Amino acid sequence: MVGGSPVQAVLVAPGVKDKKVLAFKRDALKDTDAVTGLIRDIIATAGARSAFHVFDLAKVVDLYRGWRRALADVRPCYAVKCNPNTALLGALAALGAGFDCASRAEIEAVLALGVQPRDIVYANPCKPEAHIEYAAEVGVNLTTYDSEEEVVKVKRCHPNCQLLLRIKAPDSGDVKVDLGLKYGAHPEEVLPLLRAAQREGLNVAGVSFHVGSGASRTDVYRGAIEAARGVFDAAAALGMPPMRILDIGGGFIAGTTFDEAAVVINHALGRYFGDLPCVEVIGEPGRYFAETAFTLAARVIGKRTRGELREYWIDDGLYGSLNCILMDCYVPRPRPLAGTRPGEKTHASTVFGPTCDSLDTVATGYQLPEMSVGDWLVFDDMGAYTTAAGSNFNGFATSAIKIHLAYSS
Repeated sequence: MVGGSPVQAVLVAPGVKDKKVLAFKRDALKDTDAVTGLIRDIIATAGARSAFHVFDLAKVVDLYRGWRRALADVRPCYAVKCNPNTALLGALAALGAGFDCASRAEIEAVLALGVQPRDIVYANPCKPEAHIEYAAEVGVNLTTYDSEEEVVKVKRCHPNCQLLLRIKAPDSGDVKVDLGLKYGAHPEEVLPLLRAAQREGLNVAGVSFHVGSGASRTDVYRGAIEAARGVFDAAAALGMPPMRILDIGGGFIAGTTFDEAAVVINHALGRYFGDLPCVEVIGEPGRYFAETAFTLAARVIGKRTRGELREYWIDDGLYGSLNCILMDCYVPRPRPLAGTRPGEKTHASTVFGPTCDSLDTVATGYQLPEMSVGDWLVFDDMGAYTTAAGSNFNGFATSAIKIHLAYSS
């Protein structure tokens, strides 16, 4: 970590140091009230007339501290795909995080901030050949695999690369995104995949798994870590070099669910890997760091009244950063920036995005007070899989939505 404290390290981090950072005081009772005040100040002083995000860097510092307290022996390697904002990447690098990259572009973005190649895991089990060759050029020497075809490809394109065997975690049943549908070796595939790497002369440095994005059943980690130890033992029985890395994946949700998961993980690591103290344990948190640090303010640009029904158009939607409604099962709970007075009448309201596609509907039947064109709606927890997956459909560019950096205290 650079700088004299986490705060100083973040404020001078690449991606942050040359940008304006707004300071604001946290509300002792409710963080959303403090962010609301800052949004009002931005609108008043900057004359904002279109949607924007507020990114509170202090939340990232708090979350990093929380991770290190709860999972002291697990290094976080941030999943860039969740939100590739350069200030977020720079802040996490300054705090000491590594990075989970899934493509050449993500590797380039992280290296541009001064991150060392050894701090990057190329965590994509099926990669384009050109991307593997780029990883070889820049010295990113650790990647995941779950098929024999990938072993052959890596051998051809990056023969010095070390491998992590990606295994399928036990089904958890209630995840936002079940990555096991696409990735992860089944139990009966483990030995053939180890032998394939052995045959090609590639070093399998360890095991990785991912229980799914947004998993709420924390007991799934126990089964996944137990299965990973089985792979370590299988490799040893084949006479392969001792494995040295365990990657417990991502999907973590900040709050009590994370705290509960950490207890299970620590207990399972002690039980199944306590006799292997030299094993480095890493994780791939994405939403844990990004989700709660970003807040969206969207402006009402249109209105229609049909009896008691109110219909509003805002200047962000499902083709913009609110694509998380479709992609990430985000449940929008917009709140009027002006607030709702006690006893104020509300109406069943539909909120549309700005494009001409009827699919671009943010909320239906949502209770809102009477609003007018020019008013603002605020969406909390808008950092995970939002701007990362937005588009320019219909000429409304997600990249044009400004992000204001802030630091609360």
